[in-house]
Amino acid sequence: MTEEKKVIIDDVEYLESELNDDAKICINHLNRMDSKLNAAKLNLIELQRGRDAFFADLKAQLEG
Repeated sequence: MTEEKKVIIDDVEYLESELNDDAKICINHLNRMDSKLNAAKLNLIELQRGRDAFFADLKAQLEG
């Protein structure tokens, strides 16, 4: 037997079965947006590290 999914919104717990279809659609969109935000944050970290590495290389070229 699997436990029913729960959603907590503003400190109120809801069972998935209590939600209407529009609320479930909103939750799916929020989950997708959270995934995209996390991917964008990781991408930004990678880009910043790459930029820092190229800047360090430039400084080494100018010093040497």
